[in-house]
Amino acid sequence: MISPAREIAFKVLESVHGGAYASDSLRHYSQKLSARDAALTEAIVFGCLRYQAQLDFLITHYSGRTQKLDTAVRIALRMGIFQIRYLNKIPAHAAVQESVELVKRAHKRSASGFVNAVLRKVNRGAVRWPDRATELSMPPWLLARWDKQYGAETAAGIARAALEEPAHDTNAETGRQQDIGAQSIVPYVGIKPGMMALDLCAAPGNKTAQMLAAGAKVIACDRSFQRLSTVPEGAMRVVADATRELPFRTKFDRILVDAPCSGTGTLARNPEIKWRVNDDDIKRFPQTQRTILKNALRVLKSGGRLVYSTCSLEQEENEGVLQGLDFREHTMRIPGREVGDGFFIGIREGPPEA
Repeated sequence: MISPAREIAFKVLESVHGGAYASDSLRHYSQKLSARDAALTEAIVFGCLRYQAQLDFLITHYSGRTQKLDTAVRIALRMGIFQIRYLNKIPAHAAVQESVELVKRAHKRSASGFVNAVLRKVNRGAVRWPDRATELSMPPWLLARWDKQYGAETAAGIARAALEEPAHDTNAETGRQQDIGAQSIVPYVGIKPGMMALDLCAAPGNKTAQMLAAGAKVIACDRSFQRLSTVPEGAMRVVADATRELPFRTKFDRILVDAPCSGTGTLARNPEIKWRVNDDDIKRFPQTQRTILKNALRVLKSGGRLVYSTCSLEQEENEGVLQGLDFREHTMRIPGREVGDGFFIGIREGPPEA
């Protein structure tokens, strides 16, 4: 028998390997789990993703094998090692036996003896990591990028913050669950009651809710009708692709461009990103971000204010996008230095009213 928690954790990790997001898959697969099983499932899934580099090294360390493993076998080994070494209340025999059963159920019965043998060697003894990237469980190229951009100490702090379980913060003004770093963006927009505000790329609507709570009349846009369903009904919700000319004749007092990005500031919350994002993505996003930003500036009222934000730590997606567009002020929240996810915030005041 396989416990529901481990069965669902395995399914979620398989789906993440296929390109899904962990949070979305957890919501989909965990609906019928008890609270206790759901908590264990979440701990295993996010733990395996956060510590993936360490776990893969430990697979080699305990097995002595460096050759490629089938995906199902590797996932089962990561799960077993994580439970034995990183969780405190899991009996080792349960982690071993159920990992073996998971491999059998995945039609990899021939590998079950190997998985059993490897996991029976696992203990909580100290291990010498082969390099800094493995110790911080971070892709070497991304860590090197941060070393260059922020310095080695800050880069290590970002990586360590990505290994911690993020707090489940609630916004006191909206009642919505919202990261403390994300909550800090809307105050820069400078909402005053009665203002017309535009929230581009609005889903899931947490920042829309903040602007509504501050008294703005908000138009919230997203290119996905389905995603707009999570945006508060108090806003006028409009399906619009912000990379195209915006369908508004009016101009807005305040605009928030919370642009799509690589998400490298959210690795504690979305750890699969660090194994999925690549340098080409970071080079690709700025063109889209700059297009959205230019479209937004066309509907900014004289004397108005536009805030550009991303949850990326990469200069190309932040300062690089703002070059030549008269943004006079920007700030950065860095995980490990500030609490919560990482965000970039750029502020542009519209030309003075005549």
